[in-house]
Amino acid sequence: MLEALAQAEEAVAACADAPTWAAAEPDIVAALDAAHRIEQRLAAVKLAVIRELDGRGTPVAHGASSTAVWLRERLRLTVPAARRLVDLAAALDTGNPGVRRALADADITVDQARVIVDTVATVHATAGAEAADKAVGMLVDWSGQFDPTLLRKLGTRILDHVAPDLADHAARAALDADDRRATRDRHLTLSEQTDGRLRLTGILDTEAAAVLRAALDPLTAPSGSDDQRTAGQRRHDALADICRLALRTGELPENGGDPAQIVVTAGYDTLTRQLSAGALDTGLHLTPEAVRRLACDAAILPAVLDGTGQVLDVGRQRRLFTGPLRRALVLRDRGCAFPGCDRPPRWCDAHHIRHWADGGPTSLANAVLLCPHHHRHVHRGEWTVRLGHDGQPEFVPPAWLDPTQVPRRNHYHRRT
Repeated sequence: MLEALAQAEEAVAACADAPTWAAAEPDIVAALDAAHRIEQRLAAVKLAVIRELDGRGTPVAHGASSTAVWLRERLRLTVPAARRLVDLAAALDTGNPGVRRALADADITVDQARVIVDTVATVHATAGAEAADKAVGMLVDWSGQFDPTLLRKLGTRILDHVAPDLADHAARAALDADDRRATRDRHLTLSEQTDGRLRLTGILDTEAAAVLRAALDPLTAPSGSDDQRTAGQRRHDALADICRLALRTGELPENGGDPAQIVVTAGYDTLTRQLSAGALDTGLHLTPEAVRRLACDAAILPAVLDGTGQVLDVGRQRRLFTGPLRRALVLRDRGCAFPGCDRPPRWCDAHHIRHWADGGPTSLANAVLLCPHHHRHVHRGEWTVRLGHDGQPEFVPPAWLDPTQVPRRNHYHRRT
């Protein structure tokens, strides 16, 4: 073996220095096929040697804690890669001579061999040795047409071919097992960061995942050619939009006797002159800009506090765009009024053109529908919102974007 491997190594080394640029294209393609076949044959030899060394206990005798650790040091592999070699070598040596022969003949690749071994083990446990032998033959044949990923997908239905009488029962059992595992493993963890942000981690079961995707997908498309958000940022904003819509419906269960709500405590100066932050009931803080933006389409409940923060007097909620006024606003704007936005009314906030805290009235003439993204955009103060001569909202862009500052309108919702 050593002499043959030495000759093979010498031949391969000579090929490595060959000038491929001088060869004809068909010869280069044939060389690629030959090199690939040799690679698989050498892999079969390598696995056989690893299995023999593992069986003899050579790695442990050399002081290693396991064969995988010994291979890591000897071949400079990662432990997971070394462990996969040890496991595959054992599998090919135990009950899979057909797979071992196919790899040695270069009929399959190492990755395909792993797929076949895993699939055959499942078939053997479910339908017995005879069905497993049939599965080996079929999977080896399929390996000539399909890569490892497709081969694994095909393998999930291998019982339809080798043991059709058991296939339906096995498929149902596998589905039930997957469902039990999904039910057991489902969870959502909310980890509060020190700066007020929230880290979401978890695993959704299949049904919840489908519902979430159905809700997120329509909202994750870029809002226009100038949308610079990453895909992850768009998903973040879509999830926030969904939560806002759920809060707006008023159909969420009560929480502590009150409707589901966000509670922000802010000083009068925060609303009128944007001088300080607002405090959430969780103890975290929002910027003055965020407080004013939330106040556009939220109930305000004035409260008088003394110097120690004790409540002295509580007023009534006021200044909401609700009922007939909200309906009139929807009929006029038909959705987010910002130029180029296609968000429907149910996703939109009612924005005071002149902020209520600055003396602006709660009226149709002082309102415009904006989706959360463009609501934040407008509150930065670069765009000016106004009603045109015909009573329709129009937006004046900042000078850096359009030196002529020609007013723009949303034509997406225009009636035809």
